[in-house]
Amino acid sequence: MSPYFIKDKTVPTSYFVHESSYVDEGAIIGQGTKIWHFSHVMSKAVIGEYCNFGQNVNIDRTVVIGNRVKVQNNVSIYSGTTIEDDVFLGPSSVLTNISNPRSQINRHALFEKTVIRRGASIGANATIVCGVTIGQYALIAAGAVVTCDVPDYALVMGVPGREAGWVSRHGHRLSNPDDNGVMICPESGYRYRLDADNCMKCLDLDENMPLPEALRHGTHEYQYFKK
Repeated sequence: MSPYFIKDKTVPTSYFVHESSYVDEGAIIGQGTKIWHFSHVMSKAVIGEYCNFGQNVNIDRTVVIGNRVKVQNNVSIYSGTTIEDDVFLGPSSVLTNISNPRSQINRHALFEKTVIRRGASIGANATIVCGVTIGQYALIAAGAVVTCDVPDYALVMGVPGREAGWVSRHGHRLSNPDDNGVMICPESGYRYRLDADNCMKCLDLDENMPLPEALRHGTHEYQYFKK
């Protein structure tokens, strides 16, 4: 049998693979996940439930991806990467796994680890240099180049990437703290504050809890909340 296969539409499965895409034998794909045009999932990759992968996505061997992850077009996720639940990878964002690549030197046993933690978003054309951890609900702006660890809820912009503030779980900048240091997300109304270790925390919902159903659907575009 060929080491590759295209999903046979006559065989019922709990996930969807477009007929133009390939899934290697030995890959594990969770219920409800969708893999769209011209994509490739390699052997030993593990993908969770209800993920969505756009056109021209490559998922390398031993990559681990959680549940409800959204990956836009033209993204390659290389060995050494772990992506937790609810992460968003924007179109043409870049992940690497060797800091000093050379064609003449085989470093396949030396892939550096990259972890993108729950709820983080990576903007279009951003680059994540390997060996870093992107914190929970962090937001990496479009085109940024990340070369070091990013704290939970941090907003990172520029080349090289620099922390430019804090964002809420809904992706809005947090500002104007009150006398107690509390900042409020303009969309959800949730309160946020830096703790004694200078880590941003949501005061109204544990970071590992799902959003309530009423807060899972946007009602206004981004600019509305900047007024």
